[in-house]
Parts: sequence; structure tokens; C-alpha cells
Amino acid sequence: MTKPKDPRSDALPSTDRSLPIALIRAREKVMAPIRDMLSETGITEQQWRVLRVLSEGGTLDATEVADRASLLLPSLTRIVRSLGERGYVTRTQDKEDRRRQMLAITPAGQKVIDDNHAEALRIAQRIRATLGENNYENLLDLLGALHTFK
Repeated sequence: MTKPKDPRSDALPSTDRSLPIALIRAREKVMAPIRDMLSETGITEQQWRVLRVLSEGGTLDATEVADRASLLLPSLTRIVRSLGERGYVTRTQDKEDRRRQMLAITPAGQKVIDDNHAEALRIAQRIRATLGENNYENLLDLLGALHTFK
């Protein structure tokens, strides 16, 4: 009979217990119904995140939007260009610092959020119900703690 390995040993954890793999698997499960919802809108997950951030935060600096939406700034630039062409966001220069780009959601962009609000809420409620309220909140706290990992 093989003796179980000490989890503190120098061996890599099995893929069943690998945090990066577990996070990817969980992300795919969580995102599947959101992708289904977005397929009808013609916008991408990343565009949805930008619209959500702007809907929630109002007019924001592009760097802040990139951070809140978990996007790299060059990716955000491309996404904002596309959303701007569709009339969902506006981009203006800051009056005091002309290098700074300020982003805002338009009424058309807010309509995308509003039109999908009920379905997004149903998806979130299903996830909460699956995990239970305490586990859901604990998971968010733990994931938030990982945000400081370097």
C-alpha cells in the first residue's frame, strides 16, 4: 500500500488540489451562464465587465476601469474603442490632466445593463444558492485576500 504524500512536501499538488486549476474550473462554471446571457447582446465578457464597472462607478479614469474590470490597459483601450463605436461609452480627456482619459457609460450602454439585469441577478442567485450564503461570502472574502498575492 502506498503511503499518502505529505502535503507539505516538495511535490506539486495533484491537479484535483491545484489552486490555479481549481480557479480556472470554477471560473468556467460561473461564466458559462453569463456567456449564454451575453450571446444575445453581441457584447463580450470583457465589454460586459467594463459596462458594469462604469454603470456602478460613474465616470472613471481609464486606469481605474482597467483595474476594477481586471483588464490590462492596452486591452481596455481596444474594448473602449469598440464600445464607443457602438455608442455604449464615451471617452474624454480630463480637464486638469490631458493625459488622463475619463470613461462614462451612455444611456445606450446602461440599457444593455438594464436589459440583462434580471438574468444576471438570477445567475448570481443560483450561484449563491448552490454555495449557501455563508460559503458564498467566505469565498468572496478569500478571493479578495488573494488579490494582494504577489
